[in-house]
Amino acid sequence: MATSQNAKIPQAQRMFDGATHKLDVWSIFTPANVPPDAINLGQGFMNWSPPDWITKAHHEVLDENVMAHHYSHPRGRPRLINAISKFYSPQFDNLGGRDLKPEEILVTAGANGGMFSALLAHCEPGSEVICIEPYFDQYFASIHFQGAKPVFVPLHPPTGEGIKDGSEWTLNIDEFRAAFTSKTKAVIINTPHNPVGKVFTREELTEIAKVCIEKDVLVLADEVYDCMVYDGKKHVRIATLPGMWDRTLTVGSGGKSFACTGWRIGWLIGPPQLISASLAAHSRIVFSTNSPMQEAVAIGLEQAKERHFFEDQLAAYTERRDILTSYFDQIGLPYTKPEGSYFLLVDISRVKVPEDFEVPETCQGRGKDFKFCWWIAQELKIVGIPPSEFYCDEHVEIGERFARFAFCKDPELLHAAGKRLLRLKEFI
Repeated sequence: MATSQNAKIPQAQRMFDGATHKLDVWSIFTPANVPPDAINLGQGFMNWSPPDWITKAHHEVLDENVMAHHYSHPRGRPRLINAISKFYSPQFDNLGGRDLKPEEILVTAGANGGMFSALLAHCEPGSEVICIEPYFDQYFASIHFQGAKPVFVPLHPPTGEGIKDGSEWTLNIDEFRAAFTSKTKAVIINTPHNPVGKVFTREELTEIAKVCIEKDVLVLADEVYDCMVYDGKKHVRIATLPGMWDRTLTVGSGGKSFACTGWRIGWLIGPPQLISASLAAHSRIVFSTNSPMQEAVAIGLEQAKERHFFEDQLAAYTERRDILTSYFDQIGLPYTKPEGSYFLLVDISRVKVPEDFEVPETCQGRGKDFKFCWWIAQELKIVGIPPSEFYCDEHVEIGERFARFAFCKDPELLHAAGKRLLRLKEFI
């Protein structure tokens, strides 16, 4: 990507601090750069439509309700605010059985819009925000755009051979505590975790919460994969732990929940003072969120329970996870069996990419996983994502022994991808 730092109208310094002048991993592994018949297990979008019971009811709403085509209240459409309250209130047991109030909810332009607004509302220039690695790369620029600084603490991966699960990636609480300074304003906690698939336990979150209370910081709880928790694991919301409600904004996603990532509907849940500040920021960025799609997500939340939607969707994702892992079992590569989300981290350290294979300049000077992912995209025609992109420079070596694959694809596509991946046996 061309830099305009020396152009007639130069970019602001924050754009460079946020690394927007560099070609990001999504642009490198875009469909335009890989063979046209490559199977994309890179980005986390589904290859099926949202449920037809949502889309059909939604069409009726748009035909009958003129106002669904116009500006919504900056806080969100009343129907969606009410649906979020009814659906999520029982999951916040700290409320003592009451429903979430409208002033405790903000509908945002995707989960990213919610996160950005919360950071804008609460960070000062020079503030520090602690991120647990590997981290979703959007955090990096969103923090820098506030004049703030990200501070990184890694999850430590398991060692040894064999299949592991997300629980074996551990946070050293002493390292976490040591990352705090007098400038620390916020901590971002992502559970279920992308890309590790870790679901933080109550015990782990309690230790994190103790430090956050002691240091008196804001917690941004990125919980967009909350409906994808496997094998009887339990998703614990850090906002429900003692002393945490008043300092936590929980981030949710309609796109992840209902297979509609392009609708760009997210939300924040939290105490009125944090929500009102985030609302003030959000309304100056987009004013209001997409009205028609708010109606659609409201329909989904209103009917999900009676239709057993999330239970059925979880079973479908479990099947998809197990299809993809079965091929890596055949190949003989260890992986982290995800406890949540729809991503699989595979240990690629035993794969020998041909030494004479050349990678483009965009992949040079980056982690070894970039070479691997470019190679399988060109030679096996499978797109994965190099997770070293989700680490600071000092911790790249943690991520570069893995590759990330998304299993939010239909079974037929996953089987087709798996058969191509079997060729990896030749390179171990």
